[in-house]
Amino acid sequence: MKRYIVISLLIVAAWLMQACNDDFLERQPLDEISNEVFWNNENDLRVYNNNIYDIARQDDNVPIMMGHDNNFDSHRFSIWYQDEFSDNMAPVHPRHNYYQEIRAGVHNPPAQANGNTGQWFGYRGWDLVRAVNFGLENYDKPTISDRDGFTGEEVRNFYVGEALLFRGWFYADKVQKFGDAPWIDRSLNIESEEVFAARTPREEVMANVLEDLNFATTSLPDDWQDGNAPGRLNRWCALLVKSRVCLFEGTWRKYHGGSDAEMWLQEAATAAREVMDNGPYTLYNTGDPENDYNAYHRILDLTGNPEVMYWRKYQLGVATNHVQSYWSNYSGGATKSMVDDYLCTDGLPITSSPLYQGDATIESTFENRDPRMRQTVLHPDDSEKYMYHNGDGRDYPRFAGMPGGRKTTTGYHIIKVYNAEDMIGKAFNTAESPAITLRFGEVLMNYAEAVAELGTITQADLDISVNLLRDRVAMPPMTMNPQMDPRYAGDGVTPLIAEIRRERRVELFMEGHRYNDLRRWRQGKKLEQPDLGIRWDDAAIARYEGANVATSVDPETGNTYINVYEGTDFANPVFDESKHYLWPIPLNTLAQNPNVGQNPGWGASE
Repeated sequence: MKRYIVISLLIVAAWLMQACNDDFLERQPLDEISNEVFWNNENDLRVYNNNIYDIARQDDNVPIMMGHDNNFDSHRFSIWYQDEFSDNMAPVHPRHNYYQEIRAGVHNPPAQANGNTGQWFGYRGWDLVRAVNFGLENYDKPTISDRDGFTGEEVRNFYVGEALLFRGWFYADKVQKFGDAPWIDRSLNIESEEVFAARTPREEVMANVLEDLNFATTSLPDDWQDGNAPGRLNRWCALLVKSRVCLFEGTWRKYHGGSDAEMWLQEAATAAREVMDNGPYTLYNTGDPENDYNAYHRILDLTGNPEVMYWRKYQLGVATNHVQSYWSNYSGGATKSMVDDYLCTDGLPITSSPLYQGDATIESTFENRDPRMRQTVLHPDDSEKYMYHNGDGRDYPRFAGMPGGRKTTTGYHIIKVYNAEDMIGKAFNTAESPAITLRFGEVLMNYAEAVAELGTITQADLDISVNLLRDRVAMPPMTMNPQMDPRYAGDGVTPLIAEIRRERRVELFMEGHRYNDLRRWRQGKKLEQPDLGIRWDDAAIARYEGANVATSVDPETGNTYINVYEGTDFANPVFDESKHYLWPIPLNTLAQNPNVGQNPGWGASE
């Protein structure tokens, strides 16, 4: 015992001697880097912003860069699943019920913002804002040298612009989902008055968003010299994000009400046109219209692709996913509504083209159609070409109740992103399918729609945007006076805008846009239509022996089709115009700060 007492006294004495040394008291912790000593040079700015990228990769918290969530969570968080909120896809797997609850309008305010039973892609992720704001308060501390023809201040602003791009993008997503949002532009602590403040009005938030995006688009470098391998978001990426955000805001204000709609649409058009005129990107086009549309969506390495502006790379030993397997099992399939939007090869819709062969069989549905349809939906004859389901040799489509193989809910298996290489021989959670976040094709669609909504569009505008996409697949060019498809005659827009919207749906299928598009166009009522599949008659029953599907009769044609949700909780989708354009605030957020207020139609504290 005496030995331990002596040792303890020696330790205390040593500590007291050190405590009397001012230099010792001023020493920094050895296991961490303090803010006082961190900010020294450009590399520190780069390292700090790497942390912002890491936060932004948490897709359920910060749903802006949307990739495939790593490992097991790729079964529910992926850019490929976002169309499940809309009328493009029809999943039935219980892990994807949340998508269908929103799709069918049967969701309620979640109890909490976090967790699988809470608000996926919802009212959270604010640590990104804190990280950005903290960085903005410190970016001026390092001494930055001139390099590569840039002044030190310009180099510093590369990273300031990068941070502001993330903040503006994040806030745009919050406004799109929730309307008003708490604008925070400084670091907070638990005593900050903003912690218990009300949300900032939408238009004020978006004015700040535009300011952030404008700084980013004028300050980021054109090229980080990273070879698109992928690396950092450059100025061209910022311009695409700006065009996307401004197009949403401009059309939202045009169709829902709000000020300066034309200003936002012009900003969208100008940003997109800058990329088109001066950016280094072009469409991926090898002159093969039967394959070029989906060819680059089905490869593992997108390095150097001329169309892909930003993508998320997965690599064994670094970050992997299992999204190919999950997606083909869980996504259900494309809907009849989606398939019916593909034009015939004469450029006319199926409602008026003499080339349309009808949908008596799945094969006839594909006849004389836009080649993007066969590169998006699996034709039964293409199973071997794509080695669908590891080249199992079975006949497709297949439905629940049929033995073996992959199943579809609609009959329209999705092939656009299918990659057999990333399926065969890959152990669980070791796959490497990339995720495309930003591509040049969207730039072209954003530009065409923005100038159409402004009423300034010309044939020349169509030729440098939509018609480049059509040319890739050898489709007739869009003209200024297309026929009005009867399916869209009640949408309250011109035939040209209706056709541009159709083109957007076809070109950007399964890339995360359709649900937001319907909301900003104020076309939520389209979500009240049931999700149908292929024609289901005696011939289909005999052909797909054992299939277990629900059906309903189309009152207009008298034909029977698969009705995916017949007999389920999602059988009668609703869209309440008074509330469903915005998402509800989680209840625990309201409990912590009642000043936040609930969105209209969602209950207490509205």
